[in-house]
Amino acid sequence: MKNYPERQGSRDNKAMTFVAQYKQFASMRIFALGLFFLLSMILLLAAGPTRAQSDVNPPTSGIASSPELVEKPVGGNVPGDVLGSSSDAELWRAVRRGVQGNVSIPNEQAGVLIQANGENWRNFRNGPLSTYGIWGLIGIIGFLALFFLLRGRVKIQSGESGQLIERFNGIERFTHWMTAVSFIILAITGLNVLYGRYVILPALGPDVFSALTIAGKYAHNFLAFPFMLGVAMMFLLWIGHNIPNRHDLVWLAKGGGFFSKHSHPPARKFNAGQKIIFWLVVLTGLTLSVSGVALMFPFEISPWGKTFAVINMVGFDLPTNLTAMQEMQLSQLWHSVVALFIIAVILAHIYIGTIGMQGAFDAMGSGKVDINWAREHHNLWVEEQQQKASSDAHAQPAE
Repeated sequence: MKNYPERQGSRDNKAMTFVAQYKQFASMRIFALGLFFLLSMILLLAAGPTRAQSDVNPPTSGIASSPELVEKPVGGNVPGDVLGSSSDAELWRAVRRGVQGNVSIPNEQAGVLIQANGENWRNFRNGPLSTYGIWGLIGIIGFLALFFLLRGRVKIQSGESGQLIERFNGIERFTHWMTAVSFIILAITGLNVLYGRYVILPALGPDVFSALTIAGKYAHNFLAFPFMLGVAMMFLLWIGHNIPNRHDLVWLAKGGGFFSKHSHPPARKFNAGQKIIFWLVVLTGLTLSVSGVALMFPFEISPWGKTFAVINMVGFDLPTNLTAMQEMQLSQLWHSVVALFIIAVILAHIYIGTIGMQGAFDAMGSGKVDINWAREHHNLWVEEQQQKASSDAHAQPAE
């Protein structure tokens, strides 16, 4: 009975600690939900107007619409004999299809009176690309918000031990953050090109929108180079840890342990989910780099004709004799499609690395993680590190 007040005080302290932790977690959840809601609203605003605006009809009023004043062709002759005595329908059909004529100036593209593929490019960009792209981004944000509500934050089941283990060194963290920061700015400025006139222009006006877009254009062009360098460095640093193995199948079968609070499948330094992210970043980063450089140096790089020729070797029949303008249009569409896809993937990656999992941010923050976190999510890697440390200790000569 003498220690009763101390035990009571201990219970009070534990209760206060529990309440404080609960409030902290609740506020974090509210903040996350607010952030997801804000992003969803911005994307919803951009989703409404993104439809093709290609139905351009001739005027229905004025002289052209007056049946009394419109001359009608007689016997195949052009009305008024302005263009000659007969109409060459086949010629104008060819012009509409984009036939190449002869010009006396160095710019051979001037010989094309109507670039018919430009309308196809515009319809796809302002139609399916913009519409499905925005709904894809809204969908991934909504899914992550719902998952957070139902699953909550993935916590360290055994609690923090206070003992740290180095997960990534300085070079690895520098590579990650250089790639990450440049990618985020590239994503924002790229989305502005596609959706800015629907969101930023009405909200801030043409002057601000113009200034932001011009600055974003230069940022997009120049930050492409550190992004490409970062992707190359990531490939060289981590390719050895991202070769698939049998443990990845177990990890995927258990859903990475995200759907059960007491299931932690075995994994080495990178689990199957991280390997998928790695290869998606490397492959999309490569194709974004090629298409991006083709857009930065117009009419200098023509990757699509040769690419289609290779694809045709396996049974396809894609056009290989493409004009320089067609090459540019294909590069722009492909660049946008791949960018929208990898932005959605990286949103999920950011979620897991921040509010989605306790202790995950420390891996790229300080480079060191709690030993209990490492054992729960990368147990095989921890065993390898401990064996390596033990071997190094035995290898040192006694003084």
